[in-house]
Amino acid sequence: MDRLNQSFLDALKAALCNQNVDWESPLSPQEWRSLFQLARIHSVLPLVYEAVYSCPAAQGLEPAVLQPFKTQAIQTAVLQTVKTQDFLQLEQSLEAAGVTPLVVKGLICRSLYPRPDLRPSSDEDILIPAGQFSACHAAMTAQGLEPLEPEQNMEAAHEVSYGKPGSPLHIELHKSLFPPESEAYGEFNRFFDGAFDRAVTETVHGVSVPTLGYTDHFFYLICHAFKHFLHSGFGIRQVCDIVLFANAHGSAIDWSAILKQCREIHAELFTAALLQIGRNYLNFDPEKACYPEEWRAIQVDAAPMLEDLLSGGIYGSADMSRRHSSNITLNAVTAGKKGKRSGAPVLRTVFPSAKHLERRYPYLKRRPYLLPAAWIDRIFHYGKELKSGSSNRASDAIQIGNRRIELMKQYGIIR
Repeated sequence: MDRLNQSFLDALKAALCNQNVDWESPLSPQEWRSLFQLARIHSVLPLVYEAVYSCPAAQGLEPAVLQPFKTQAIQTAVLQTVKTQDFLQLEQSLEAAGVTPLVVKGLICRSLYPRPDLRPSSDEDILIPAGQFSACHAAMTAQGLEPLEPEQNMEAAHEVSYGKPGSPLHIELHKSLFPPESEAYGEFNRFFDGAFDRAVTETVHGVSVPTLGYTDHFFYLICHAFKHFLHSGFGIRQVCDIVLFANAHGSAIDWSAILKQCREIHAELFTAALLQIGRNYLNFDPEKACYPEEWRAIQVDAAPMLEDLLSGGIYGSADMSRRHSSNITLNAVTAGKKGKRSGAPVLRTVFPSAKHLERRYPYLKRRPYLLPAAWIDRIFHYGKELKSGSSNRASDAIQIGNRRIELMKQYGIIR
């Protein structure tokens, strides 16, 4: 591993342990900038900055080197504080209106960090019981939130996004945790049948917050990372969330059930690799997490996984080539589930099915015969994004996709 990635992981581990690094060997101004750029790509800049700014190696640096990143880190943390306060107020108003959503990921994961608001969330996710959408929608709009896609068929959609004018708060309202229509991971929803009956309550800043039970939530964090891995990848922050959750709630997690479910979706090597990364580079504590022997016995090489997630950035969005490669990997996973070989990666990338494009082109749900028009629009934008001569070429997307398919084979996801 090169020095940049090792320094990044060392700083992140220190932040998870509420410590500062003690680097003494000097880093060049460009090395500092590269470190903070990597932290920004992975959406952990406030965590990393807090862990490194006072170390001996940072003393004597020109203020112009650190100042832009210090400013962004502070702004991100302050903005997160505002979003957290707004969300907790919303949560209380929903409860008062008789709506009973479960809060997942963001707020719950953030509360596990030594300094929660240094772990930013772009949005907050809530899961509502069947039949509560109308009441939840009314309660949220009464609090000033508005659907971000008002033309969307909100009754039919599995997920509806809301924003609030004048507030940074962004809500993802889920009727199911995964899109049921997805051939690659729609089946994951079955594992969460009865989740509301197994719910628990956490206290965050003095507010009682209903959330998934510990085994459900831990498996959901795994499935969420896995879903993004099947697309274009995911960043180190999700590994941090999984590690901290295991450390905090390991004694309440049914590890045998997690292993059984991971095997059903071909994610046991994937999960073992994440926890190995957590143990080797972050602060995963197998004893504290009650990590059982049946999991420890799984042999896996986590190095390729670590390389992939570090290069991908948060949700695999490091560059457009990586994003576009998701069409190739999803096609391979879907074909594998059907016992077929994936084929024609270029055509599948540029000419996906109507179902695949429905989210970007909602009119295809009602008028699938307009698929050629969607293809033309997609090709136009694809060509603009993947400009010849840049680092975001179509050939790069295909190369990344094929490489990541081999990675999925290595971890037993595609068989």
